Amino acid sequence: MIQGLYLITPHGSDEQILQTVKAGLRGGVEVVQYRDKERSQEAQINLARQLVQLCNEAKATFLVNDNPEVAKESFADGVHLGQDDLSVHEARKELGPGKLIGVSTRSIDQALKAEMAGADYIGVGSIFPTNTKDDVELVGLETLRKIRRAVKIPLVAIGGINWTNGADALEAGADALAVISAITEDPNPALAARELALLFNSRKGLAATRVMTLAGSDPSGGAGIQADLKSIALLGSYGTSAITVLTAQNTLGVHGLSPASANFIIKQAETVLNDIGTDTIKTGMLYNAEIVSGVASLIQRYNLLSVVDPVMIAKGGATLLKQEAVEALRRDLLPHTYLLTPNIPEAEALTGQTIGTLEEMEEAAKALQTMGPRHVLIKGGHREEDAVDILLAGTTVLKLPAERIDTKNTHGTGCAYSTVLATLLAQGQPLMKAATAAKLFMNEAIRHAVPLGGGHGPINHFAGAKAVRDAEREKRDA
Repeated sequence: MIQGLYLITPHGSDEQILQTVKAGLRGGVEVVQYRDKERSQEAQINLARQLVQLCNEAKATFLVNDNPEVAKESFADGVHLGQDDLSVHEARKELGPGKLIGVSTRSIDQALKAEMAGADYIGVGSIFPTNTKDDVELVGLETLRKIRRAVKIPLVAIGGINWTNGADALEAGADALAVISAITEDPNPALAARELALLFNSRKGLAATRVMTLAGSDPSGGAGIQADLKSIALLGSYGTSAITVLTAQNTLGVHGLSPASANFIIKQAETVLNDIGTDTIKTGMLYNAEIVSGVASLIQRYNLLSVVDPVMIAKGGATLLKQEAVEALRRDLLPHTYLLTPNIPEAEALTGQTIGTLEEMEEAAKALQTMGPRHVLIKGGHREEDAVDILLAGTTVLKLPAERIDTKNTHGTGCAYSTVLATLLAQGQPLMKAATAAKLFMNEAIRHAVPLGGGHGPINHFAGAKAVRDAEREKRDA
């Protein structure tokens, strides 16, 4: 069955195509379609055979565009046909039994005819505007919805799909998302593929989605690993962890630290990743340069989609990230970060800028993005005005407003925010939707915090998670 992230090969040399496909498969591509109008038949067969080998190793499906002969000679899993190519019957006769045949369509009539002719799946597009093909006819999401209602075989949404709109195509009924430039033109194609592939987690049960937290331990339960695992579980996902630092702390402050060795932290994480795996990873307190660099290497080797909370100073004033680790963070971790979530003091420390206004928050987010993170969310809780956060999602700026709540019970807010974001992303929510829901979680968790201890009490994780789930239920019932 055709489903999941579907990569159509770009123009380029053999090596460029192979490297792009290899990166895409590493990021979660499940179907590769080889499209080639330039090479000779023999050269196409040779390259296709190499691509078949890559797909077999990744347990991915390999299809050839338009050419059943190349598909047959390269031992492909099937062929994808356009409206002006061979009929499904002719292609199946040439390929033999057991092979997949897909057909590109632009209308309900074409889709019904393809299904009746025996196609195994249908391509529908172009769903959004695209520059990767000349003969594009925009059909849109509504046509996709109508075709979904009309046919029973899998649908592949084609054309203009990227991380900002892929979820819309899935909601309209697509079983697979076909992409080219969203992966091939990205400076980090493996991470671009991972970002898109995660959207399909929206079709899993929540309990099957996985989040790993690498952070310090807080015996008071308000922050760190303990709070992270609460947040993950309350939102319905499965949480795993690697403890970076043991702390002696309570609501009054941090009274002692005992870091684990970088090697043992990585050993904890690898032991879990090699067995259970994870969909996203959140990092919190990393403490020293050796831990920071080790975690950065881990994220790179496993191509993990990481939410990085650059924990630097506790509310009581204790230093949680050594000075030499700040440079390691900039040098080693930020280039492999999917989403960076600093508060204002942390953003100031990383950029050297003074931040007071919303405009300065935006400028700082852009400066941080140049250091490597794909996206940046700067939390505005340290400003005196309303607690507005700024999300720089790619090139789009999203303001996340909230009234300021007069309370001292804010212990663990940064830990919870980044963990909720990692959890919602693991559940298949696109970034801007996840950020909006995470902001709701934080507002209600702070609003309903119960005073515990003599200092900065913990937030109410249960109330935050309930608010998110209630909002989702209201939207479904509307």
